[in-house]
Amino acid sequence: TNSIKDTGYDVANSLRFNDDSSDYLEKNFSSTQDSRRIFTVSAWIKRANVNTSDQRYWGSSEGSGEGYNSLGFDGSNRLKVLSGNTSNSGTQLNFTSNQVFRDVSAWSNIVYAVDTTQSTESNRVKIYHNGSQITSWSTATYPSQNTDLLTSTTPQMTIGMRDLRGTNANFFDGYLAEMVFIDNQQLDPTSFGEFDEDTGIWKPIDVSGLTFGNNGF
Repeated sequence: TNSIKDTGYDVANSLRFNDDSSDYLEKNFSSTQDSRRIFTVSAWIKRANVNTSDQRYWGSSEGSGEGYNSLGFDGSNRLKVLSGNTSNSGTQLNFTSNQVFRDVSAWSNIVYAVDTTQSTESNRVKIYHNGSQITSWSTATYPSQNTDLLTSTTPQMTIGMRDLRGTNANFFDGYLAEMVFIDNQQLDPTSFGEFDEDTGIWKPIDVSGLTFGNNGF
C-alpha cells in the first residue's frame, strides 16, 4: 500500500490480511533453529477493524503437537502474547496490556523480544510499542528461566493467524509490513525503527543488515 512514507526510508509494500477469508502465511522449517529460548519478532501493523474477536498476527506451533505461541490482540483490543504447552505445566507465558489498540488510521511498530536464559524475570520478555517499552499490564506471567518457548527444534510459524495445536484460529484483519523474526537474539526496537528528529514520530529503518539467524526472516 506504500503507506509508510516520508521517513527517509520507505517500506515499499505491505500485505493485506482479511479475517473473513481466513488469509495467512505458513512456513514449516526443515532446519533446526539456533535457539528455542532467545528470539525477537517485529512488525509494522495497521489494523483494519476493531471488534470483539481475538486477532493474532504471528504464531508458532508444533502443528499437530501440543505447544503454541501467539502474538496479536484480544477481543478487548488489548495487546495479547501467549505461550503454552499442555505437556509442560500449561501456560508458560501470558501478557495482556492495559493499553488498547483501536487506531485503524495509522501504522505502528510492535517488538516482542525474548530471552528466557536471563536470571532477572523482567528481562526475559520485553515488548515495545513505537520504540517505547510497555510496562503496564493487566496480566503479566513471565516464563521460568531457560523455558523453551519455541516448542520444537523445527517449528511451524504463521503470519496472519494463531495456529493452536494444528487448528487455525484468530485470523488477523489489517496490514503488515516489514515483518521480522530474529533467531537467537533479543533485540531492542532501535534495530527496527528510530524516532524522527523533527516530528518525534517512530519510523521504520532498513533491516536488511540484521543477523537473522538460522530460521530468521
